[in-house]
Amino acid sequence: RFVADAPNRLWLTDITEHPTREGKVYCAAVLDVYSRRIVGWSIADHLRAELVVDALEMARWRRRPPAGQTVVHSDRGSQYTSWAFGHRLRAAGLLGSMGRVGTAGDNAMMESFFGTLQLELLDRRRWYTRRQLASAVFEWIEAWYNPRRRHTSIDDLSPVEFERLHAPTAGAA
Repeated sequence: RFVADAPNRLWLTDITEHPTREGKVYCAAVLDVYSRRIVGWSIADHLRAELVVDALEMARWRRRPPAGQTVVHSDRGSQYTSWAFGHRLRAAGLLGSMGRVGTAGDNAMMESFFGTLQLELLDRRRWYTRRQLASAVFEWIEAWYNPRRRHTSIDDLSPVEFERLHAPTAGAA
């Protein structure tokens, strides 16, 4: 079940890629299922495990979830099955969860986020440099998606507004 009754109970994570004239840009993101808020993300020119570890570290730093209470769900990509990612999960007291091979439905919420990113930002123009695209993704997530973009699934509020109005005060930052 991909629902959460409070922040920091269930996080989803995945990676997307987009081309620039310099080469591809990869973005890993961590989404809190409760509010649809992107709580961590990382951008790089590679698909090594550090990409997903960095996104996870941002989420941990921002949210400071108590040990043993947050499930982090991913697919079975090599970055998520890596020693580095698994070690970081365990060290932080996060509970790892992975979808079964060949099942895409359990990560549909994350795919929906990346589809929205694609439609609202990535496909609207040509990107010349990796830095240009990385800067645009940063601005889209932090200045648009989290604080302003409304979602029908959360009372037609933005993720930040939803958490401010509905989340318990402890750990909802």
